[in-house]
Amino acid sequence: MTTTAAQTDAQPPVTVTVLGLGEMGTALAHAFLAGGHPTTVWNRSPEKAGALVAEGAVRAATVREAVAAGSLVIVSVKGAVTARELLEASGDALSGRTVVNLTDGTSAEARAAAEWAGGRGARYLHGQIMTIAPGVGGAETVVFYGGSAADHDRFQSVLRLIGGRGTLIAEDAGVPALYGMAVHGTMWGALNGFLHASALLASEGIGTARFLDDARASVSSLLASLPFIADEVDSGMYATEYGALRHHRPSVEDLVRESAARNVDTGFPRYTLGLVDKALAEGHGDDSYARLVEHFRR
Repeated sequence: MTTTAAQTDAQPPVTVTVLGLGEMGTALAHAFLAGGHPTTVWNRSPEKAGALVAEGAVRAATVREAVAAGSLVIVSVKGAVTARELLEASGDALSGRTVVNLTDGTSAEARAAAEWAGGRGARYLHGQIMTIAPGVGGAETVVFYGGSAADHDRFQSVLRLIGGRGTLIAEDAGVPALYGMAVHGTMWGALNGFLHASALLASEGIGTARFLDDARASVSSLLASLPFIADEVDSGMYATEYGALRHHRPSVEDLVRESAARNVDTGFPRYTLGLVDKALAEGHGDDSYARLVEHFRR
């Protein structure tokens, strides 16, 4: 463990506890140690702490011992149920500490954890890390936080060690989970579309990398269109002069037919065709593609 100049000149380093030493938890502990913070770690399989102990971490024998050692308690395990069980195992040691729960789960689970922790004298922040383990600590790594602004401000310099673009987006602990799901949902939709396109191209012997070189401007424009779609969704105003849903339908149908002819799975484009057909049947042919958000709201 090293001590930074800033810590020497200002306040002493924050004591940190990390519960859970999977890929992400281990990366987090490494980041805190590298930042000069005394770090205590705990994991169900104690041997996972070996490398961290060699760096200067303290391995706790129990969850309660681990929590008692840190003023900032980081939880990074698989699932909200497991996170809650660990926090419950800490007993009264949790009182007076700030918990930063970086465990995936639903917004309701995050809010329930925040309420439960508050009832036991702890402060609570929920965080959603938008990276995989190697990205922990990166200057451009995004982390969404929800909870008390005062608690976030108090530990902001420590939390920057997780990701340089950490932001408190709400005092509601459930909002970061929604943000994370929104990013992931967008990602999976885009990736599924891209992989379907790759399969279609491959059936003609065309490499995906070549396609990207030739179509880069068109693909980039899709991301550039998201702010316009967001405005339409937020306002609920979908009427458009150009690019209305009725003009989308022939292209979507062509994609279904082309996929079928090339023995490429048609499930993805057929789903899109179904959404467009439903909107057209409801009389929304002159609306923009953003109109389809109403389908997902039902």
